[in-house]
Amino acid sequence: MSFAKAQDLVRLARLAATRRTGISLDEICEEFGVSHRTAQRMTDALETIFTNVDALDGPDRRRRWRVADPKLERLQPRLETAVEALEIAGRTARSDGRLRHAAALDDLRDGLLARLTPRDARRTEADVEAVLLAMGSVTRPGPRVNLAPAVLDAVIEGLRGPFRLRLRYRSEDSPERIIEPHGLLLGHRSYLVARQPARGEDILNFRMDQILSAQTLDESFTLKPGFSLEEYAAQSFGVYQDPAQYDEVIWRFSPHAAARAAEFCFHPRQVAEMQEDGGLIVRFHAAGWLEMAWHLYQWGDAVEVIAPEGLRTLVENHRRSDFDSLP
Repeated sequence: MSFAKAQDLVRLARLAATRRTGISLDEICEEFGVSHRTAQRMTDALETIFTNVDALDGPDRRRRWRVADPKLERLQPRLETAVEALEIAGRTARSDGRLRHAAALDDLRDGLLARLTPRDARRTEADVEAVLLAMGSVTRPGPRVNLAPAVLDAVIEGLRGPFRLRLRYRSEDSPERIIEPHGLLLGHRSYLVARQPARGEDILNFRMDQILSAQTLDESFTLKPGFSLEEYAAQSFGVYQDPAQYDEVIWRFSPHAAARAAEFCFHPRQVAEMQEDGGLIVRFHAAGWLEMAWHLYQWGDAVEVIAPEGLRTLVENHRRSDFDSLP
């Protein structure tokens, strides 16, 4: 057995031991990037080399492999990547104002380091710091709106319940609102997705940076039947929604910009069509013309809005030919 295959087998054994329900062939394919046949060979090797391997069929009729062997805890792989991931996630949460999440991630990171010998812990911390210093993305360059940690904590607590929230929105002298939080959309502007019973059953967006205060109430509620945050988010281009603007969006990128545009995912449900002249047409359904216009401006005159007409009119006089590069 090659060294790489031995590493994979040890990792598979740990996954089968640490996952409560074990691991299936499909999950092995996804975790290791292998074919179904290779995954079968890996489970054969697992049963041959390790003791206490149970192969059981679950309620979904899929076989799952579970290793019940506490000795596997002694097989400790190097943790640099895991510590890096937790550190990056913690710094991102802290910069977003999600201090509760940042503290939880820091605790997980410290727990991993505590399992190492002092020498290995120092080496891991040094390696992780070197990687983080080289990753400009950790500092999250560019403008962003700061969120109040106390407001964000209250919103997260409300989502967890779910519990109603009492908000002071936009100005200190505005009346307080009682809302029912359904989700949180994070972006260059973050929005709380919620229902305000006093205004009916419609789902509304509240800008997080304009929530001046928020208090979690000891009042639970029932989420809107059939509501899906994923489906709701897919109706918009960015994070803001205007139902009146929801329509098919069609953009045509010129031949010299087509290859670059093909690298973008403008919308999770987009359809891209290469044209005979080398151009590219992208279609999707969404609302939010203003955020679309902000993005389209970066492409200068390399993109044409075919539909909807309202968006076409909005951007037509702002297409420039003197941009030196594409996004």
